[in-house]
Amino acid sequence: MSALIIFVLLTFLMLSGMPVSISLGLTVLTFLFAFTEVPLESVALKLFTGIEKFEIMAIPFFILAGNFLTHGGVAKRMIYFATSMVGHLRGGLGLSAVFACALFAAVSGSSPATVVAIGSILLPAMVKAGYPKKFGVGVIASSGGLGILIPPSIVMVMYAVSTNSSIGALFMAGVIPGLLLALFLGFITWYEAKKGNYPREQPKSWFERWDAFRKAIWGLLLVIVVMGGIYSGLFTPTEAAAMSAVYAFFIAVFVYKDIGMKDVPKVLLNSANMSAMLLYIITNAVLFSFILTNEQIPQGIAEWLTNSGIGVVGFLIAVNILLLVMGSFMEPSSIILITAPILFPIAMKLGIDPIHFGVMITVNMEIGMITPPVGLNLYVASGIAKMGLTDCSKAVWPWLMTMLVYLMIITYVPAVSTWLPKTLGMM
Repeated sequence: MSALIIFVLLTFLMLSGMPVSISLGLTVLTFLFAFTEVPLESVALKLFTGIEKFEIMAIPFFILAGNFLTHGGVAKRMIYFATSMVGHLRGGLGLSAVFACALFAAVSGSSPATVVAIGSILLPAMVKAGYPKKFGVGVIASSGGLGILIPPSIVMVMYAVSTNSSIGALFMAGVIPGLLLALFLGFITWYEAKKGNYPREQPKSWFERWDAFRKAIWGLLLVIVVMGGIYSGLFTPTEAAAMSAVYAFFIAVFVYKDIGMKDVPKVLLNSANMSAMLLYIITNAVLFSFILTNEQIPQGIAEWLTNSGIGVVGFLIAVNILLLVMGSFMEPSSIILITAPILFPIAMKLGIDPIHFGVMITVNMEIGMITPPVGLNLYVASGIAKMGLTDCSKAVWPWLMTMLVYLMIITYVPAVSTWLPKTLGMM
C-alpha cells in the first residue's frame, strides 16, 4: 500500500508539469506528514549525511571542465583531427562526426555538450558538402550520446553516488563499451552513406594528419590526466575531476587562448547553474531513497521477484523496458536517482554485477537521449539544424535501432563491461 501511495503521488506531481526534483521532494514530505510517524529530525539527519559524500564533488568539477572545453576551441581541433583520419571514406564527414563525438565525449562527460560542440560545427559543414540534413542530425544526435558512456561520465558518477559503487571501476568499465558503440555507430553511418552514395573528403597526407593530431593533442591529453591518474592511484576520481577542471581552464585560456580571462566568470556561472540544478535533484532523490528504504519497498519487490521465479534474464528485460520508457520522458540523472534505490538491491540479490548493471543503465540512458518525445539530444540537434522534432525523430531511426541491438549485447554479455576493470584489479 505504501508503494502505491508513493508512486501515485510522484506520478501525479510529475504529470502536472512540476520539475522532477520538486516532485520528488513534495512526494516525500507529503508521505512523511500524512502516512508515517518518522521524526523530522531523522529526515534532516539523513538529508545531510546523504549528500555529505566526497564523490559528489566530482559532478561540478566535470561540468566545469566540460564547459571550458565547449566554450574553447577544443572541439574544432578534434573535428579537424577526426576528419583527417576518416574523412576520405564514404560518408567521411558523418564518420568524422562519430569519431569527433567519441573524442570529445572522453573529455566533456556530457551528452548535450557533445552534441552542441560537434554539431554546431559539423552539421552546417555536412549540409554545405551535399549531405541530407536528416543524415547529419541522425549522426550527431546519436553519437553525442557517447558523452555519457565514454568516461569521464557525469551519469556514471550519479549512479556510483546512488549505489555506493566505485567511480573508478565504472569509468574503466565504460571504456570498451564506449569504443564498441562508436564502432557500431560508425558502421551504420558508413552503411547509410554508401546506400545514399553520399560524398567523401579528399584524403589527407600523413603530414596533415600529424599536424591535426599535434593541434588536438592538448585536449586529448585530458583523457590521460583523468584515466591515467585514477588507474595509477595518483588521485581519486573526485580529485581527477578537480584536476580536469584546472587542466581544461589552463589549455582553454593559456594554450589555445580561445577564452579570455574576461570570459571565465561566464563559464563559472554557467557551470554553477548546472551544478546547482543537479545537486538539488540529488538532495531530493536522497530523501526519496530514504522513504523507500524506510517503508521496505525495494526489499519487498526483490522478495516478490525472487519468489515469482522471473530470474536474471527476465529481470534485465524488465529493467531495460522500464528505463527505455522512462528515458523517453525524463533526463538521465533524474531516472537514475529515482530507480537506482529500487532496482539496485534487486539486482544484487539476483547476483548481477553492480558495475555491469551500471553500464547497462548508462546505455539505456544514452538511448533515451534520442527517443521521442523528450529525448534531450533530439531537442539540441533540432535547435542546431532548425528541424522539427518529428523530423529529427525520424532521422535518428537507423542509429536508434543499431543502439537497441547493441543494448542487448551489453545486457547479456557482462564481460564487455567487466573485463577491463577486472584485468586492472579494480573489481
